Amino acid sequence: MTRAVYRLTLTLLVLLSAGKLFAQTLADPVDSLQSQVDATSILASIFNGKSSKPSATTTQSQNRTYWSVLPSAAYNPSVGFAVGVISSGGKYFGNPSTTTLSVINAGFYLSTSGLSTFEFKQNAFSAQNQWNLQGTVQIGKTVAMDNGLGTGRRSYGEGSFFMNDTHFENNPDAFPIRYLYIKANERLYRKLANHIYVGAGLSFNYYSHIDDDRKDIPITQTHNYRYSIRNGFPINSYQANGLLFNFQFNNRDQPNRPFRGIYADIVLRSNQTWLGSNRDAMQIKFEFRKYWSLSSTHPEHVFAVWHWSNYLLSGALPYLELPGTGSDAYGRIGRAFIIGRFKGMSFVYNEAEYRFPLTANKLLSGVTFINAETANNQQRIRLFRHWEPGGGAGLRLLFNKYTRSNLCIDYARGTYGSSGFFLGLNEVF
Repeated sequence: MTRAVYRLTLTLLVLLSAGKLFAQTLADPVDSLQSQVDATSILASIFNGKSSKPSATTTQSQNRTYWSVLPSAAYNPSVGFAVGVISSGGKYFGNPSTTTLSVINAGFYLSTSGLSTFEFKQNAFSAQNQWNLQGTVQIGKTVAMDNGLGTGRRSYGEGSFFMNDTHFENNPDAFPIRYLYIKANERLYRKLANHIYVGAGLSFNYYSHIDDDRKDIPITQTHNYRYSIRNGFPINSYQANGLLFNFQFNNRDQPNRPFRGIYADIVLRSNQTWLGSNRDAMQIKFEFRKYWSLSSTHPEHVFAVWHWSNYLLSGALPYLELPGTGSDAYGRIGRAFIIGRFKGMSFVYNEAEYRFPLTANKLLSGVTFINAETANNQQRIRLFRHWEPGGGAGLRLLFNKYTRSNLCIDYARGTYGSSGFFLGLNEVF
Protein backbone atom coordinates (compact mmCIF):
# COMPACT_ATOMS: atom_id res chain seq x y z
CA MET A 1 0.00 0.00 0.00
CA THR A 2 1.30 3.49 -0.84
CA ARG A 3 2.48 6.08 1.66
CA ALA A 4 -0.51 8.22 0.70
CA VAL A 5 -2.84 5.51 1.98
CA TYR A 6 -1.00 5.37 5.31
CA ARG A 7 -1.14 9.16 5.69
CA LEU A 8 -4.85 9.25 4.94
CA THR A 9 -5.51 6.38 7.34
CA LEU A 10 -3.58 8.07 10.15
CA THR A 11 -5.40 11.35 9.57
CA LEU A 12 -8.80 9.69 9.74
CA LEU A 13 -7.93 7.79 12.91
CA VAL A 14 -6.93 11.04 14.62
CA LEU A 15 -10.18 12.67 13.51
CA LEU A 16 -12.19 9.66 14.67
CA SER A 17 -10.57 9.68 18.09
CA ALA A 18 -11.24 13.38 18.53
CA GLY A 19 -14.80 13.01 17.32
CA LYS A 20 -15.53 10.12 19.66
CA LEU A 21 -14.25 12.06 22.66
CA PHE A 22 -16.38 15.02 21.63
CA ALA A 23 -19.46 12.82 21.27
CA GLN A 24 -18.95 11.34 24.74
CA THR A 25 -18.66 14.75 26.39
CA LEU A 26 -21.84 16.25 24.90
CA ALA A 27 -24.47 16.89 27.55
CA ASP A 28 -27.50 17.84 25.42
CA PRO A 29 -30.84 16.05 25.86
CA VAL A 30 -31.49 12.77 24.12
CA ASP A 31 -31.82 13.28 20.36
CA SER A 32 -35.34 13.31 18.93
CA LEU A 33 -37.20 14.39 15.80
CA GLN A 34 -38.92 17.11 17.79
CA SER A 35 -35.68 19.07 18.17
CA GLN A 36 -34.60 18.70 14.53
CA VAL A 37 -35.06 21.18 11.68
CA ASP A 38 -34.84 20.19 8.00
CA ALA A 39 -34.82 22.03 4.68
CA THR A 40 -38.40 21.02 3.94
CA SER A 41 -39.77 22.70 7.07
CA ILE A 42 -37.69 25.83 6.43
CA LEU A 43 -39.12 26.18 2.91
CA ALA A 44 -42.61 25.58 4.27
CA SER A 45 -42.15 28.42 6.75
CA ILE A 46 -40.96 30.76 3.97
CA PHE A 47 -43.67 30.03 1.41
CA ASN A 48 -46.59 29.15 3.68
CA GLY A 49 -45.87 31.46 6.58
CA LYS A 50 -45.76 28.55 9.02
CA SER A 51 -43.21 28.19 11.75
CA SER A 52 -40.32 25.85 10.98
CA LYS A 53 -40.35 24.64 14.57
CA PRO A 54 -41.55 21.02 14.79
CA SER A 55 -44.92 20.44 16.40
CA ALA A 56 -44.93 18.66 19.72
CA THR A 57 -47.60 16.34 18.37
CA THR A 58 -45.56 15.29 15.36
CA THR A 59 -44.75 11.60 15.62
CA GLN A 60 -43.81 8.78 13.31
CA SER A 61 -46.97 7.07 12.12
CA GLN A 62 -47.49 3.81 10.34
CA ASN A 63 -50.00 5.37 7.92
CA ARG A 64 -48.20 8.61 7.25
CA THR A 65 -46.36 9.24 3.97
CA TYR A 66 -43.34 11.55 4.10
CA TRP A 67 -42.61 13.35 0.83
CA SER A 68 -40.39 16.27 -0.14
CA VAL A 69 -39.54 17.93 -3.45
CA LEU A 70 -36.80 20.54 -3.86
CA PRO A 71 -34.90 22.23 -6.68
CA SER A 72 -31.27 21.21 -6.62
CA ALA A 73 -27.87 22.02 -8.05
CA ALA A 74 -25.15 19.42 -8.45
CA TYR A 75 -21.57 19.18 -9.54
CA ASN A 76 -19.49 16.24 -10.61
CA PRO A 77 -16.09 16.42 -12.31
CA SER A 78 -17.43 13.99 -14.92
CA VAL A 79 -20.21 16.25 -16.25
CA GLY A 80 -19.71 19.69 -14.68
CA PHE A 81 -22.42 21.85 -13.11
CA ALA A 82 -26.05 20.71 -13.30
CA VAL A 83 -29.44 21.93 -12.09
CA GLY A 84 -32.55 19.88 -11.52
CA VAL A 85 -35.24 18.64 -9.18
CA ILE A 86 -34.95 15.99 -6.48
CA SER A 87 -37.60 14.25 -4.44
CA SER A 88 -37.58 11.88 -1.50
CA GLY A 89 -40.44 9.88 -0.01
CA GLY A 90 -40.92 7.41 2.80
CA LYS A 91 -43.67 5.26 4.29
CA TYR A 92 -44.04 2.42 6.77
CA PHE A 93 -46.02 -0.55 5.43
CA GLY A 94 -46.15 -2.12 8.86
CA ASN A 95 -45.52 -1.40 12.51
CA PRO A 96 -42.47 0.94 12.68
CA SER A 97 -41.07 -1.11 15.55
CA THR A 98 -40.82 -4.22 13.35
CA THR A 99 -40.80 -2.77 9.81
CA THR A 100 -38.07 -0.78 8.06
CA LEU A 101 -39.03 2.52 6.47
CA SER A 102 -39.66 2.14 2.72
CA VAL A 103 -38.02 4.91 0.70
CA ILE A 104 -38.27 6.32 -2.80
CA ASN A 105 -35.76 8.77 -4.27
CA ALA A 106 -35.99 10.39 -7.70
CA GLY A 107 -34.19 13.16 -9.50
CA PHE A 108 -33.62 14.84 -12.85
CA TYR A 109 -30.55 16.89 -13.78
CA LEU A 110 -29.54 18.92 -16.83
CA SER A 111 -25.92 20.04 -17.07
CA THR A 112 -24.42 23.15 -18.62
CA SER A 113 -22.80 20.95 -21.27
CA GLY A 114 -26.16 19.60 -22.47
CA LEU A 115 -25.92 16.30 -20.60
CA SER A 116 -28.92 14.97 -18.71
CA THR A 117 -29.93 12.17 -16.37
CA PHE A 118 -33.07 10.81 -14.73
CA GLU A 119 -32.95 8.43 -11.77
CA PHE A 120 -35.63 6.58 -9.83
CA LYS A 121 -34.73 4.32 -6.91
CA GLN A 122 -36.85 2.43 -4.42
CA ASN A 123 -36.22 0.24 -1.40
CA ALA A 124 -39.56 -1.04 -0.08
CA PHE A 125 -40.32 -3.33 2.88
CA SER A 126 -43.59 -5.12 3.58
CA ALA A 127 -44.93 -5.61 7.13
CA GLN A 128 -42.32 -7.17 9.44
CA ASN A 129 -39.85 -7.01 6.52
CA GLN A 130 -41.17 -10.27 5.05
CA TRP A 131 -40.54 -8.96 1.53
CA ASN A 132 -38.06 -6.39 0.26
CA LEU A 133 -38.16 -4.87 -3.24
CA GLN A 134 -35.09 -2.96 -4.38
CA GLY A 135 -34.65 -1.34 -7.74
CA THR A 136 -33.20 1.47 -9.83
CA VAL A 137 -33.99 2.98 -13.22
CA GLN A 138 -31.49 5.35 -14.82
CA ILE A 139 -31.71 7.09 -18.19
CA GLY A 140 -29.16 9.58 -19.35
CA LYS A 141 -26.79 11.16 -21.81
CA THR A 142 -23.27 11.59 -20.52
CA VAL A 143 -19.59 11.98 -21.31
CA ALA A 144 -16.64 10.40 -19.53
CA MET A 145 -12.88 10.72 -19.76
CA ASP A 146 -11.73 7.19 -20.58
CA ASN A 147 -8.33 6.19 -19.19
CA GLY A 148 -8.30 2.53 -20.09
CA LEU A 149 -8.19 -0.46 -17.76
CA GLY A 150 -6.39 -1.24 -14.52
CA THR A 151 -4.76 0.77 -11.74
CA GLY A 152 -1.15 1.73 -11.14
CA ARG A 153 -0.36 4.57 -13.53
CA ARG A 154 -1.90 7.73 -14.96
CA SER A 155 -3.35 5.93 -17.96
CA TYR A 156 -2.80 2.38 -19.14
CA GLY A 157 -3.72 0.79 -22.46
CA GLU A 158 -4.49 -2.77 -23.44
CA GLY A 159 -0.96 -3.47 -24.62
CA SER A 160 0.05 -4.46 -28.13
CA PHE A 161 -2.01 -7.18 -29.83
CA PHE A 162 -3.07 -8.58 -33.22
CA MET A 163 -6.67 -8.76 -34.44
CA ASN A 164 -7.54 -10.08 -37.92
CA ASP A 165 -3.91 -9.71 -39.03
CA THR A 166 -3.87 -6.06 -37.87
CA HIS A 167 -1.29 -5.01 -35.30
CA PHE A 168 -2.44 -2.61 -32.56
CA GLU A 169 0.16 -0.70 -30.57
CA ASN A 170 -0.39 0.10 -26.91
CA ASN A 171 -2.50 3.24 -26.33
CA PRO A 172 -1.89 4.67 -22.84
CA ASP A 173 -3.86 7.86 -23.41
CA ALA A 174 -7.13 9.36 -22.16
CA PHE A 175 -10.06 9.78 -24.57
CA PRO A 176 -13.42 11.51 -23.94
CA ILE A 177 -16.33 9.24 -24.77
CA ARG A 178 -20.02 10.22 -25.10
CA TYR A 179 -22.92 7.78 -24.91
CA LEU A 180 -26.58 7.26 -24.03
CA TYR A 181 -27.61 4.70 -21.44
CA ILE A 182 -30.70 3.00 -20.06
CA LYS A 183 -30.32 0.89 -16.92
CA ALA A 184 -32.99 -1.03 -15.02
CA ASN A 185 -32.35 -3.29 -12.07
CA GLU A 186 -35.04 -4.94 -9.91
CA ARG A 187 -34.56 -7.45 -7.10
CA LEU A 188 -37.14 -9.12 -4.86
CA TYR A 189 -36.03 -10.56 -1.50
CA ARG A 190 -37.87 -12.95 0.80
CA LYS A 191 -37.12 -13.05 4.51
CA LEU A 192 -35.83 -16.46 5.65
CA ALA A 193 -34.93 -15.64 9.24
CA ASN A 194 -34.29 -12.57 11.35
CA HIS A 195 -32.42 -10.09 9.06
CA ILE A 196 -31.60 -12.83 6.51
CA TYR A 197 -33.02 -12.71 2.96
CA VAL A 198 -32.71 -14.53 -0.35
CA GLY A 199 -33.82 -13.11 -3.64
CA ALA A 200 -33.66 -12.94 -7.41
CA GLY A 201 -34.03 -10.31 -10.06
CA LEU A 202 -33.29 -8.97 -13.52
CA SER A 203 -30.85 -6.37 -14.79
CA PHE A 204 -30.99 -4.66 -18.18
CA ASN A 205 -28.22 -2.26 -19.24
CA TYR A 206 -28.20 -0.71 -22.71
CA TYR A 207 -25.53 1.64 -24.11
CA SER A 208 -25.92 3.40 -27.46
CA HIS A 209 -24.57 6.26 -29.59
CA ILE A 210 -21.10 5.55 -28.22
CA ASP A 211 -18.82 8.11 -29.82
CA ASP A 212 -15.28 9.36 -29.36
CA ASP A 213 -15.52 13.05 -28.48
CA ARG A 214 -12.02 13.90 -29.70
CA LYS A 215 -12.10 14.01 -33.48
CA ASP A 216 -8.38 14.60 -34.10
CA ILE A 217 -7.56 10.91 -33.66
CA PRO A 218 -8.83 7.79 -35.46
CA ILE A 219 -11.48 5.83 -33.57
CA THR A 220 -9.21 2.77 -33.74
CA GLN A 221 -7.03 4.44 -31.08
CA THR A 222 -9.78 4.61 -28.44
CA HIS A 223 -9.99 2.14 -25.57
CA ASN A 224 -13.64 1.27 -26.25
CA TYR A 225 -12.93 0.39 -29.89
CA ARG A 226 -9.91 -1.76 -29.19
CA TYR A 227 -11.48 -3.58 -26.22
CA SER A 228 -14.72 -4.16 -28.14
CA ILE A 229 -13.17 -5.71 -31.23
CA ARG A 230 -10.84 -7.79 -29.09
CA ASN A 231 -13.72 -9.23 -27.04
CA GLY A 232 -16.38 -9.56 -29.74
CA PHE A 233 -18.65 -6.57 -29.00
CA PRO A 234 -20.15 -3.99 -31.39
CA ILE A 235 -18.46 -0.60 -31.40
CA ASN A 236 -21.37 1.87 -31.17
CA SER A 237 -23.93 0.07 -28.97
CA TYR A 238 -24.25 -3.05 -26.83
CA GLN A 239 -26.27 -4.65 -24.05
CA ALA A 240 -25.60 -6.50 -20.81
CA ASN A 241 -28.80 -8.16 -19.59
CA GLY A 242 -28.79 -10.81 -16.93
CA LEU A 243 -30.34 -12.81 -14.12
CA LEU A 244 -29.58 -11.94 -10.49
CA PHE A 245 -29.45 -14.31 -7.52
CA ASN A 246 -28.97 -12.72 -4.11
CA PHE A 247 -28.24 -13.53 -0.49
CA GLN A 248 -28.50 -10.67 1.99
CA PHE A 249 -28.11 -9.85 5.67
CA ASN A 250 -29.59 -6.49 6.69
CA ASN A 251 -30.20 -5.18 10.20
CA ARG A 252 -29.65 -1.46 9.55
CA ASP A 253 -31.99 0.81 11.44
CA GLN A 254 -32.76 2.83 8.28
CA PRO A 255 -31.79 2.60 4.58
CA ASN A 256 -31.16 6.27 3.69
CA ARG A 257 -28.89 7.23 6.59
CA PRO A 258 -28.18 4.36 8.98
CA PHE A 259 -26.87 5.03 12.47
CA ARG A 260 -26.16 1.41 13.30
CA GLY A 261 -26.28 -2.07 11.83
CA ILE A 262 -24.87 -4.22 9.03
CA TYR A 263 -25.73 -4.56 5.37
CA ALA A 264 -24.14 -7.52 3.54
CA ASP A 265 -25.15 -8.58 0.02
CA ILE A 266 -23.85 -11.32 -2.29
CA VAL A 267 -25.05 -11.20 -5.89
CA LEU A 268 -24.43 -13.80 -8.59
CA ARG A 269 -25.14 -12.27 -12.00
CA SER A 270 -25.46 -14.27 -15.21
CA ASN A 271 -25.64 -12.27 -18.45
CA GLN A 272 -27.47 -14.27 -21.12
CA THR A 273 -27.64 -13.81 -24.89
CA TRP A 274 -31.27 -15.00 -24.88
CA LEU A 275 -32.04 -11.92 -22.74
CA GLY A 276 -30.38 -9.66 -25.32
CA SER A 277 -26.78 -9.59 -24.08
CA ASN A 278 -24.12 -9.54 -26.76
CA ARG A 279 -22.13 -12.18 -24.84
CA ASP A 280 -22.67 -14.51 -21.91
CA ALA A 281 -20.85 -13.63 -18.70
CA MET A 282 -20.81 -14.66 -15.05
CA GLN A 283 -20.00 -12.23 -12.21
CA ILE A 284 -20.10 -12.32 -8.44
CA LYS A 285 -20.46 -9.14 -6.40
CA PHE A 286 -19.82 -8.68 -2.68
CA GLU A 287 -20.97 -5.68 -0.67
CA PHE A 288 -20.50 -5.10 3.06
CA ARG A 289 -21.41 -2.03 5.12
CA LYS A 290 -21.06 -1.64 8.87
CA TYR A 291 -22.26 1.33 10.96
CA TRP A 292 -21.29 2.14 14.56
CA SER A 293 -23.15 4.91 16.42
CA LEU A 294 -20.62 6.52 18.77
CA SER A 295 -23.11 8.28 21.06
CA SER A 296 -26.35 7.21 22.72
CA THR A 297 -27.56 10.81 23.12
CA HIS A 298 -26.49 11.95 19.63
CA PRO A 299 -26.67 8.86 17.37
CA GLU A 300 -25.67 10.93 14.30
CA HIS A 301 -22.05 10.44 15.38
CA VAL A 302 -21.33 7.43 13.18
CA PHE A 303 -18.25 5.57 12.02
CA ALA A 304 -18.97 3.50 8.90
CA VAL A 305 -17.01 1.20 6.58
CA TRP A 306 -17.87 0.04 3.07
CA HIS A 307 -16.49 -2.81 0.95
CA TRP A 308 -17.64 -3.27 -2.66
CA SER A 309 -16.12 -5.77 -5.08
CA ASN A 310 -17.09 -7.32 -8.39
CA TYR A 311 -15.28 -10.31 -9.94
CA LEU A 312 -15.63 -11.64 -13.48
CA LEU A 313 -15.84 -15.44 -13.31
CA SER A 314 -16.34 -16.27 -16.99
CA GLY A 315 -17.25 -14.72 -20.33
CA ALA A 316 -16.80 -11.05 -21.20
CA LEU A 317 -18.50 -7.73 -20.41
CA PRO A 318 -19.07 -4.71 -22.68
CA TYR A 319 -16.51 -1.97 -22.14
CA LEU A 320 -18.83 0.55 -20.49
CA GLU A 321 -20.25 -2.22 -18.27
CA LEU A 322 -16.91 -3.07 -16.66
CA PRO A 323 -16.96 -2.48 -12.88
CA GLY A 324 -15.05 0.53 -11.64
CA THR A 325 -15.26 4.04 -10.19
CA GLY A 326 -18.91 5.05 -9.88
CA SER A 327 -20.29 1.71 -11.06
CA ASP A 328 -22.35 0.98 -7.94
CA ALA A 329 -26.14 1.40 -8.10
CA TYR A 330 -25.93 5.01 -6.92
CA GLY A 331 -22.75 5.99 -8.81
CA ARG A 332 -20.94 7.07 -5.62
CA ILE A 333 -17.86 4.83 -5.55
CA GLY A 334 -14.52 6.64 -5.61
CA ARG A 335 -14.99 10.21 -4.43
CA ALA A 336 -11.86 12.04 -5.71
CA PHE A 337 -12.15 10.55 -9.20
CA ILE A 338 -14.43 10.91 -12.22
CA ILE A 339 -16.84 8.12 -13.10
CA GLY A 340 -15.02 5.28 -14.84
CA ARG A 341 -11.56 6.63 -13.96
CA PHE A 342 -10.45 3.16 -12.87
CA LYS A 343 -12.08 -0.03 -14.11
CA GLY A 344 -11.29 -3.59 -15.03
CA MET A 345 -12.66 -7.07 -15.53
CA SER A 346 -12.62 -7.24 -11.71
CA PHE A 347 -12.66 -4.35 -9.25
CA VAL A 348 -12.34 -3.92 -5.45
CA TYR A 349 -13.16 -0.85 -3.36
CA ASN A 350 -12.87 0.04 0.35
CA GLU A 351 -13.99 3.17 2.20
CA ALA A 352 -14.21 4.45 5.78
CA GLU A 353 -16.17 7.51 6.90
CA TYR A 354 -16.87 9.44 10.10
CA ARG A 355 -20.16 11.40 10.30
CA PHE A 356 -20.98 14.03 12.91
CA PRO A 357 -23.61 16.77 13.50
CA LEU A 358 -22.53 20.43 13.29
CA THR A 359 -25.62 22.22 14.60
CA ALA A 360 -27.80 21.49 17.63
CA ASN A 361 -30.93 21.17 15.48
CA LYS A 362 -29.12 18.66 13.19
CA LEU A 363 -29.79 20.76 10.07
CA LEU A 364 -26.08 20.66 9.19
CA SER A 365 -23.67 17.75 9.56
CA GLY A 366 -20.15 16.94 8.44
CA VAL A 367 -18.15 13.93 7.22
CA THR A 368 -14.54 12.91 6.71
CA PHE A 369 -13.57 9.90 4.60
CA ILE A 370 -10.81 7.89 2.94
CA ASN A 371 -11.04 5.26 0.21
CA ALA A 372 -8.93 3.08 -2.05
CA GLU A 373 -9.67 1.07 -5.21
CA THR A 374 -7.89 -1.50 -7.36
CA ALA A 375 -8.63 -3.02 -10.80
CA ASN A 376 -6.98 -5.35 -13.29
CA ASN A 377 -6.69 -5.43 -17.07
CA GLN A 378 -6.15 -8.04 -19.79
CA GLN A 379 -2.40 -7.59 -19.80
CA ARG A 380 0.11 -7.26 -16.93
CA ILE A 381 -1.92 -5.44 -14.26
CA ARG A 382 -3.23 -7.81 -11.62
CA LEU A 383 -5.94 -7.18 -9.05
CA PHE A 384 -4.64 -5.91 -5.67
CA ARG A 385 -1.26 -5.01 -7.20
CA HIS A 386 -1.91 -1.26 -7.27
CA TRP A 387 -4.26 0.73 -5.00
CA GLU A 388 -5.49 4.22 -5.85
CA PRO A 389 -6.31 6.20 -2.64
CA GLY A 390 -8.57 9.19 -2.16
CA GLY A 391 -9.95 11.16 0.75
CA GLY A 392 -11.72 14.33 1.77
CA ALA A 393 -14.47 15.96 3.80
CA GLY A 394 -17.98 17.23 3.26
CA LEU A 395 -21.15 18.91 4.50
CA ARG A 396 -24.67 17.53 4.86
CA LEU A 397 -27.96 19.49 4.80
CA LEU A 398 -30.90 17.62 6.33
CA PHE A 399 -33.49 17.38 3.56
CA ASN A 400 -36.29 15.45 5.28
CA LYS A 401 -35.87 14.48 8.93
CA TYR A 402 -38.52 11.75 8.78
CA THR A 403 -36.77 9.84 5.96
CA ARG A 404 -33.28 11.05 7.05
CA SER A 405 -32.69 12.22 3.48
CA ASN A 406 -29.91 14.78 3.14
CA LEU A 407 -28.11 16.80 0.50
CA CYS A 408 -24.40 16.03 0.29
CA ILE A 409 -21.46 18.14 -0.87
CA ASP A 410 -17.96 16.65 -0.63
CA TYR A 411 -14.51 17.74 -1.66
CA ALA A 412 -11.99 14.97 -2.29
CA ARG A 413 -8.45 14.53 -3.60
CA GLY A 414 -6.77 11.45 -5.00
CA THR A 415 -3.75 10.21 -6.89
CA TYR A 416 -2.41 11.81 -10.10
CA GLY A 417 -3.65 15.22 -8.95
CA SER A 418 -7.30 14.24 -9.18
CA SER A 419 -9.71 16.39 -7.13
CA GLY A 420 -13.20 17.79 -7.24
CA PHE A 421 -16.52 18.56 -5.58
CA PHE A 422 -19.17 15.85 -5.47
CA LEU A 423 -22.84 16.62 -4.82
CA GLY A 424 -25.69 14.18 -4.38
CA LEU A 425 -28.81 13.08 -2.52
CA ASN A 426 -28.42 10.93 0.62
CA GLU A 427 -25.27 9.46 2.14
CA VAL A 428 -22.76 7.85 -0.17
CA PHE A 429 -23.32 4.51 1.59
